[in-house]
Amino acid sequence: MENRPLVQKRILSQKSRLTLFLLISSLCVGCDQVTKQIATNHLQQSGILSFLGDTLRLQYMENSGAFLGLGNTLPPETRFWLFTVLNGSVLLALAYWIMSNTLLIRTEFIAFTLILAGGLGNQIDRMMNQGQVIDFINVGIGPIRTGIFNVADMAISLGLVLMLRFMFQYRQKI
Repeated sequence: MENRPLVQKRILSQKSRLTLFLLISSLCVGCDQVTKQIATNHLQQSGILSFLGDTLRLQYMENSGAFLGLGNTLPPETRFWLFTVLNGSVLLALAYWIMSNTLLIRTEFIAFTLILAGGLGNQIDRMMNQGQVIDFINVGIGPIRTGIFNVADMAISLGLVLMLRFMFQYRQKI
């Protein structure tokens, strides 16, 4: 019970939650969309650009699947229903849950909002680009490389890392 006042202090007020939600969402979605526009305008025709001894590669790619192209071989109608309609419905439900769940503490709130913002960035792509998401970042050393991703994917990943970190910290306190 002695941790209760600390937890209560970390729960956000309604005004703080709305402000933080709008700030994180607009920054993530805005940065994602601007970088995708830059990638479209400058990388689509230029091929692969390499930086930092080939640790960072910028290359334009359109992804019709989910994470790392998962599902890109599905029929177009199936991809539409899974990646546009179902994903959009899940994002709406997540936004509602984030804003209505008054018991989320700050770390949880930020983590879920980052996941939502990243999902929104990719959802905008799917709706504007015939179901395609623009990816353009690849990192690695030698033959060990990530898949090609974008800023929205980084927001989702950061949200997941924050959530995992919070879960492990919370379990250690119990």
